[in-house]
Amino acid sequence: MANRFVLNETAYFGAGSRREIAGEIARRGFKKALLVTDNDLVKFGVAKMVTDAMGKTPHEVFSDVKANPTVANVKNAVKAFKAARADFLVAVGGGSVIDTAKAVGIIVNNPEYSDVVSLCGVAPTRNKSVPVIALPTTSGTAAEVTINYVITDESRNVKMVCVDPNDIPVLSIIDAELAATMPPGLTAATGMDALTHAIEGYITKGAWELSDMFELKAIELICGSLRQATANGKDLKAREQMALAQYVAGMAFSNVGLGCVHSMAHPLGARFDVPHGVANALLLPIVMEYNMPACEQKYCAIAKAMGVDVSKMSKGEGARAAVDAVKKLSKELNIPQTLRQINVPESALETLSRDALNDVCTGGNPREITEKDILELYKKAY
Repeated sequence: MANRFVLNETAYFGAGSRREIAGEIARRGFKKALLVTDNDLVKFGVAKMVTDAMGKTPHEVFSDVKANPTVANVKNAVKAFKAARADFLVAVGGGSVIDTAKAVGIIVNNPEYSDVVSLCGVAPTRNKSVPVIALPTTSGTAAEVTINYVITDESRNVKMVCVDPNDIPVLSIIDAELAATMPPGLTAATGMDALTHAIEGYITKGAWELSDMFELKAIELICGSLRQATANGKDLKAREQMALAQYVAGMAFSNVGLGCVHSMAHPLGARFDVPHGVANALLLPIVMEYNMPACEQKYCAIAKAMGVDVSKMSKGEGARAAVDAVKKLSKELNIPQTLRQINVPESALETLSRDALNDVCTGGNPREITEKDILELYKKAY
């Protein structure tokens, strides 16, 4: 069996690293950008931090991106790219913005997928995306380094997970000064999203030695910096550690897959517009408990990476300590603890269970799971 590992071409890290963008644009011979972002990032001047760094590079702005981007968002952005006569994309935002830009880049160079929905799953695109430069403003999704993007098909209320090595950005700039604009609630939710990526990527069926190394380091970095980044958004060291952590987690999970936390979170976003980080954070300890029989040894390593002394614990005690540590962190960060708190109706749980079972991430779950099992987990979360 061959284990594939795909990474992006170039990445810059550190506060102020966005200032490298003008030189990279010139070096690559790019002429005109469509800058993809959202209205809040325009309103609060975050997008301008990037356009200022771009210097005299011609650009136009597309900011009509929802928190859970839709097929319509992508189609409109494709039209904007063509109308602008741009030759590259600059994505400034969280996972929703970067995912939108990745979908646009793929469709422009692979027009046979212009319906967007045909990209769901592993689409056999032939051509690399239009060049994308990604500047994340959150520390959670790692969309700037993954071969995945997620778009909501609003006609079916389904989140489509699209997997394509051709979509990966050519350049990522992870500038903590951009993330410093996040409010505490968003910092907490996106940070827990990164932790979910790291934990699921560590225990997924496709995990192996190289991915394990990255995921454990990501867990360690997150647990050493997320509390401080949430409490003090201007703490650039904590922000830099979180930005690095989510990127490191993304390097691995992009290549090995995830599990049932994500497959259960996706329908919550598609049907009820629940923020992805909140959905993951709420579900993570519940699904971890379900998976514990298949993951005791790895859970002990997770607990240790989270700062728990497991040296005198049995394997079962160490595994339980990992779940408890995740629960404790989630509560400390004021993450909602039940589906009822985020206004998900109990009557929807059966439909959500069917959607989750059919999600592409379910196949990576370390313990076999049925629709009935998923329904019970949703009920426990309710």
